Order: sequence, then C-alpha cells, then structure tokens
Amino acid sequence: MKQTVILGNIITMDERKPFAKAALVKDGVFAYVGGAEEAKALAGADAEVLDYGGNFIYPGFLESHSHGHLAGLRFIGQADLKQVGLTDYAKYREIIKEFIAKNPQREYYMAAGWMENEEYVTKAYLDEICSDKPLIMHSSGGHSMLLNTKALEVAGIDAAYAKKYGYDQVHVDKSGEPDGYICEAPVFELVPQLPTTLEEAKSYLLAWQDFALKSGFTAVCDAGVEIVHSITPKAYRELEKEGKLKLRTYAYMYVLDNIASPKAEIARIAAERAELSGEYFHIVGAKAFLDGVTEAHTGWQNQDYLDQPGYHGLERFNDHDKMVELITEADREGMSVHVHSEGGGATHFMLGCIEDAEKITGNLDQRNVLAHLHFVTDEDIRRMAQTRSIPAVPPLWTTQAPGNYEQEVGFVGKELADQSYPIKSFFDAGANVVFHSDYPVSPITSIPYSIYTAEKRCYPKEALGGKDKPRNVKEAVTREQSLRAMTINVAYQWRQEHRMGSIEFGKLANMTVFDCDFLHDDIEKVAKANLVATLVDGAEVYKA
Repeated sequence: MKQTVILGNIITMDERKPFAKAALVKDGVFAYVGGAEEAKALAGADAEVLDYGGNFIYPGFLESHSHGHLAGLRFIGQADLKQVGLTDYAKYREIIKEFIAKNPQREYYMAAGWMENEEYVTKAYLDEICSDKPLIMHSSGGHSMLLNTKALEVAGIDAAYAKKYGYDQVHVDKSGEPDGYICEAPVFELVPQLPTTLEEAKSYLLAWQDFALKSGFTAVCDAGVEIVHSITPKAYRELEKEGKLKLRTYAYMYVLDNIASPKAEIARIAAERAELSGEYFHIVGAKAFLDGVTEAHTGWQNQDYLDQPGYHGLERFNDHDKMVELITEADREGMSVHVHSEGGGATHFMLGCIEDAEKITGNLDQRNVLAHLHFVTDEDIRRMAQTRSIPAVPPLWTTQAPGNYEQEVGFVGKELADQSYPIKSFFDAGANVVFHSDYPVSPITSIPYSIYTAEKRCYPKEALGGKDKPRNVKEAVTREQSLRAMTINVAYQWRQEHRMGSIEFGKLANMTVFDCDFLHDDIEKVAKANLVATLVDGAEVYKA
C-alpha cells in the first residue's frame, strides 16, 4: 500500500474541519486529515513525505465548462491569432502566411482567436492569403468563422445552403452567394467535418491535459465533447486504456438543435457512456445550445436588440416539448442536461422546460446546468435556485472591457449592460454556483484571476494595464464563495461530491498547492499567486 504524508497549510473546504496541517494518503485516497504529528504516527515507516512548508494546499480545482479537444487543437494544430490581442487584419495576414509556410503538408488551414469588430471582411481577404487550399479563420468566441472560397466549396456552403440556414447565420453578398462569414449552427456543423485522425485527437487531448494540470486543475468538464470531432470520446477512452490520462474529465455529449428524437439521442448517449466511460473519462449528460452570443447578435434576449428592432436574437434549441423530453430521458438514465444559455430569453425558456420536466419525473435534484448567463432577470435567478439548476458563471468575463462594453451598450442598452453576469445574486438565492472559464473559447483560464475578478469585477492592472473598469460590483462575491465555486460545488454538478471537491477522509487525494492564502491575503497578492504543485490521487503530476 502506497502511503504519502502531505504537509502544509491545508484549506479543506470541509465545513466541519476547514483547516489542517497534514493529510495522510493511502492508495490515492485521504486516510487522515488533521495534525502533522498524528499523520506521521499513522503512516508507515516507508511513507513518502511531501512537505510544502508555508504554502497553501487546496482541494484539486475543478473546471465546470471547457473544451479539451479544441484547446489542444489550438495549442498545436492551428495558427494562433490571439497573440495580436486586438483585431489587426494586416498582422493576422502575416501570422497565417507564416503558419502556412511552416506547414505545407496540411490539407487545410485554420487560424483561431480572430477578434471581430466593425471592420467587415469577407472571403476575398482570405483568398488573397491562400486560394488553392481551404483556409478558415475561427473567432475567439468559437461561434463565428470566415472561410475562403475553397473552404466554402469543400464544405458545400452555397446559395441554397445559405437560404436553408438563413442569412443571419450564413451571410451573403448582393448576388445571394455566401460571402464567407458563417455563425452558430453552420459553424458547429462544419467543425466536426474537418479531417482529424485518432492519433491527432489523442495528441490534442494530451496537450490540453498538460496545460490544465499546469494551471492547477485536477478535473474538468468537457462541455460538448463531440463538438470538435465525433472521434474525441474514443480518443479519451484509448488514452485511459493506455494509462495516459491523469486529468479526470466529466463529459456532456453534444446534441443537435431541436433533435428529431430526444429519447433516441439519450439512448445513444447512455450506450456510449456504457462503452466509453471509465475512471478518468466519464460521460455525465447531454449538451445543447439554446442560443449564440450577444456580440454576434445571436444571444437570445428577452427584448429586441436596440440596433435591430423586431429581432431578439437567435433561438437555436427552442422546441419546448423536445427539451422537456431530453431532460426527462436524461434524468431516467441518471444524467443531466448542460446548455449554453447566454441571453435572458434562452435562460427563461430553459427554466420553464426544467420546471415541466420536474413535474414529470418528480426529481427535484436533476442538476441541469445553464452556462454563461450574461443577462438574467431576478425572477429567473430565483427559479434557478428553486429548480436546483446549476448556474455556471464566468467571473473572468465580468469586467467592463473597453470596446466590448461600448458594443454591448449599443446592442442591449446601458441599463441591461450594467446588470450583466450576476454571481452574488445566485449565491443569495441559494443556488449551487460554479465558475467556468470556457477555455479556449475564452483566451484565459486562471484560478487566481477568477478569484480576483469575482471580488473586484475587473482585472488586476498587470493583466490589461488598467484599461478595464469594474462592472456590476454589487454582484461581487467572497473568497470562500469563489473557492466553493471551483471545488465542492463543481463536484456536486458532476454528482461526485462524495469523491472530490474537498479534503476529507475517504475522498480522492487531489490537491492544488499555491504560494498564497486565497482566503486572507491581500487581493492584489492573490492576483500574483504562483502554482507550486498539482497532485492527482496523492501523486505530483506537476511541480513548479
């Protein structure tokens, strides 16, 4: 039996014993949490000792909404446009040309991290860079793409395709031909068709695992594991069989908009769960998109966009009866539904579906997840708690970022823009709040920055140079609430609260060590906290 004594300042997130100085780990599980001398006395003579001195040990941090395959793909398989910071089409051209020159063997090229602004570009811009192979520019938010002429041809995106999906999702020129810009459903239809081998998918997942462990996460949610490619679940399973997975992943399988048969879809997911799930990759439910994003005019709002009267955004999965069936069938299989719900209209719709599903199943603890929650009414905040639905909120998005904020005000009005991203209200209502980064759709995932922005509602000066301002500060939360939203609350989302999320006897010995006391140190010090080590099953998987 492998035994390890862990020494340091332990913040357990166990309300009965919030602090400790030592833990004893036996075969990857906590066998004792308490004093240092007691832990040493209980350990065998040959026990390993990991002494972290004055550093602070937390339960392994948990990410409630991310995209592993996409992250790895952007690390090693695409041209990175995020390095530009802001839209600079001249600089983008240089980056893409350099990537093409270094990768002449590729069948197609993709550049990721494109930041859209008022300057509108079309396929002609990409044709100038590359005309003989498909070239795609993927937005940083993941909901929009620009394709060159070759890519449009290969994808079969023509005038008939544009008419089928509508000109809000497939933009056309004066002659009715697609101009290269697509968003929402066509994007999520195209991405899985891009050529990917099983070995490539595995390499992307390993690159993501390495990054997540180095960021302090010990388990993550893959929100729509098949979004990038249908082969991804199999890649996870093979890596687990090969003993290469260390990062636990809880996955929600992607469901198409208004799927023809929700019952058959849940049956498919349940069958794949039985075939593919293991200890380090486990399928826990279904993922659907209710809407898009406000910055692309595709967030489903409760009211019309100010600059587009008569239009309140894109309703993607909007069939009430089908969503109710999806939720009830998932519940029968012990699973839940995780939805992208950005606008207030989408959230209102989903909560109505959950309420009706609860009446059918009688289960008031379904743990369905609504992610992003840009705009939410007070009524729906209360309904979220009443249905025990889980608000997955992004503290890293709460800042009043220059450019983005002004755009929002123009789209939805200052009053609504200033009420965005409630967090404290969810806690006050009694909801099980979880934090997410949505990495790599959003370019930053950071445990210290999440705690900082949750309290300050803006970034530390060293991050954005003080260019942003605090927004909706009445929704700031405490440090303890932030820690819960990244540990035990996420474990509850996955129905894993008995196994992880706190440092307690009998739970998995997953820990994250920082050189900072997130509960008591000055908030500016928190922003600069350094990761010391990440431990999974009692073993160091990353050490600074």
